[in-house]
Amino acid sequence: MNPQFHRHAIGAAVLFALSALAHAQSAPAGATLNTITFTGNPLGAAESIAPVEALSGSALLFRSQSTLGETLQGLPGVSSTYFGPNASRPTIRGQDGDRIRILSNGGSSLDASALSYDHAVPTDALVTDRIEVLRGPGALLYGGSAVGGVVNVIDNRIPTEPINGFGGRADASYASGSKEGSGAVVLEGGNDRFALHVDAFRRHADDVNAPTWLECGKGGVNVLQKRICNSASESRGGAVGGTLFFGGAGWIGASVSDYRSNYGTVAEDDVTIGMRQQRQAIEGEWRPGGFFTSIHAKASHTDYKHTEYEGGSPGTTFSNNGNDLRIEARHRPIAGFEGLIGLQSERTRFAADGEEAFAPHSRTRSDALFLYEELPLSWGKLSFGARTERVKVSSQGYPDDPSITRFALGERSFNPHSASFGLLYNVAPQWQITGNLAYTERAPKDYELFANGPHVATAAWEVGDTNLQKERSLGADIGAQWKSGPHNARVNAYWSKFRNYIGLTATGNLRNDEGESFAGGSEEALAAALDEELLAEYVYRGVRARFTGLEASGSLRLLGSDGVRPQAGGNLDLEWRADAVRATNTDTGEALPRIAPVRVGATLAWTSGPWSARVGFDHYAAQKRVPATDRATDSYTLWNASLGYRMKVQRASLLWYARVDNLGNELAYSATSILTTTVYPRAPLPGRSVKVGLRVDF
Repeated sequence: MNPQFHRHAIGAAVLFALSALAHAQSAPAGATLNTITFTGNPLGAAESIAPVEALSGSALLFRSQSTLGETLQGLPGVSSTYFGPNASRPTIRGQDGDRIRILSNGGSSLDASALSYDHAVPTDALVTDRIEVLRGPGALLYGGSAVGGVVNVIDNRIPTEPINGFGGRADASYASGSKEGSGAVVLEGGNDRFALHVDAFRRHADDVNAPTWLECGKGGVNVLQKRICNSASESRGGAVGGTLFFGGAGWIGASVSDYRSNYGTVAEDDVTIGMRQQRQAIEGEWRPGGFFTSIHAKASHTDYKHTEYEGGSPGTTFSNNGNDLRIEARHRPIAGFEGLIGLQSERTRFAADGEEAFAPHSRTRSDALFLYEELPLSWGKLSFGARTERVKVSSQGYPDDPSITRFALGERSFNPHSASFGLLYNVAPQWQITGNLAYTERAPKDYELFANGPHVATAAWEVGDTNLQKERSLGADIGAQWKSGPHNARVNAYWSKFRNYIGLTATGNLRNDEGESFAGGSEEALAAALDEELLAEYVYRGVRARFTGLEASGSLRLLGSDGVRPQAGGNLDLEWRADAVRATNTDTGEALPRIAPVRVGATLAWTSGPWSARVGFDHYAAQKRVPATDRATDSYTLWNASLGYRMKVQRASLLWYARVDNLGNELAYSATSILTTTVYPRAPLPGRSVKVGLRVDF
């Protein structure tokens, strides 16, 4: 899809929406479908044993940013890799990269974001209905790459339930901090036999406000500006989907989507990335009524590609193409057990071409069988899960230029196995206790095995290890939850021990552009440094590691209704949150890199009739416990506020809103961002920004 298509698509969709408002009396109220999926609870029960956070509706709208990582940043246990305002991936309980699985409607979302911090996740909250974050051991149903957690982005592009009538939403907003203008339309309609979905969105932003002066290169000249260097961006996308329903027999649907983005990488003034992802998906459910009460299947094909431009000239190109199939068959209760068995199969082809290709062309094939069972009991329930996989990772080297021989050729096979056990105990009507225990194995990724080249995003020459073994971990999670009317509180403590935690480790050596290695501090290295820029050498190695942490959150009604008797003047709630994680390389006793500091936060939330207002803060403690090669960060506090007003126009609901981020224009650097070490002080967190917008639901 080209930019002209997106402008026309959004314009036509807005006209369609306005026209529909004039005839809204013919559409039943509540025609818009809100898809609800419990990622960690495949049986759809009301209570989940695994800790899950979900954002939807106005809660998602008021948190949404241009990247997935920053949208989820601040949820209990969730941080962000923050490679500037345009690229960030969620970090969960101190783990990032290929230990966090990002899903699209429960299926694979294929991109290159786990490969490098400067690669963005091709998703946008503007056309997202709901985002679920599953933390800890309950994620094993999605494979070893989900050992840290799962983020499921749900957009209802394939409707899973009938939509009787016509509905949708339209969004428009402007943010002062980056002069960002954005717009989106989601339209859905149908009857009990079919449903259709159409969406389109567009964002455009200039360089983002910074709380301090930064030196940036502009046309070969260094200038000072109070904006984050090279942080402008533009993104656009859209999708069409539909579903046929066959009454009680089941349904089948399909969708096609397109996402495109052009953005600057803040580590370098003259480097931009042009990205596109095209995805086709099919999903359906059959209810045969025998031993298997339902069989749910989803499959997708994804073409992902991005090119890194240096001064406008094409540089390295990354592509990742693949297919994903997932089948879940739910069986009828057996001796009280309710559950499902499933199959998952993935095929991907990765390629990097250009001067900075640090990983070879490769192919990965993965097949898995999994099982999930629950046993409801009078006092709660038990759960059990198991998964076995077969993974083959092969390197094809650099076929476009046989003279490049630094990449090893070959194939590795792995058989990861995982199992989990969970418990939910209803101590009292207001109290619950949960526990999860899991053993997980993860096969090394292609770049962990075969990388051998310069990686600008990490400012390192990365070297894989073809002899790496499976990553093994044992994790436990214990939680308690209390709820009484409008009051609630939740706390989770967790512990994970890795036998072979695969990470990048500095060797102390240096390499030049040709890959020649020099001992750090040697005369040869000093001489080479006079003529060319050298990169530090980092090797993928397996070490023993331990993660421990605590998460807590809750809400306390200060004024207003007690949940039974409403009171005049509205409601005032105190929402609070806190988390902490400690991660250690137990081979050396040194801290693992890019771990979030202790965080505490609170928000006063007031609602009265059509009005709502929020004001709160998040305080980040200083992070001094870092490896010797990393930069420590100081403490900081970020304040935010928002105001909303709802009104009705015929059958449509309008939400006018304003939001202020970083109210105090605080200068802060993220402890979980590699940029804080590699390009300090170029990449602070964004400065103050005021965002105003309108959402129309109809």
